[in-house]
Formats: sequence, structure tokens, C-alpha cells
Amino acid sequence: MKRLKRGRKPTVAECNHIKSFNLIPANWFISKKMKDRWMIVHREFGKPKVLPAP
Repeated sequence: MKRLKRGRKPTVAECNHIKSFNLIPANWFISKKMKDRWMIVHREFGKPKVLPAP
């Protein structure tokens, strides 16, 4: 399995978008931001999740 990049801390606007999916932004890193979707990675478990971009 390919390892993902660790990611970076989300900004306030990104936190609001993550909150809209009933997720806790403090638990997630932004790994990749593409035009149509974001890849976020859980801080503790490293599990990736894909969200549609705002």
C-alpha cells in the first residue's frame, strides 16, 4: 500500500468545510487539494478520506 503524505494543518476556512461533513477538524490534516476534491488524513490513524471541494 502506498503511503500518503503527512499533510498540513487546515486553515479556518478549510476547518469550516471539514465541519460541514460532521468531522472534527482538529483530527485531520489536509494532504492534497485538487480542483474537485480534497484528500484529508486522520492525524492519529493515518486513514485517508476524500471530500468534495467547496
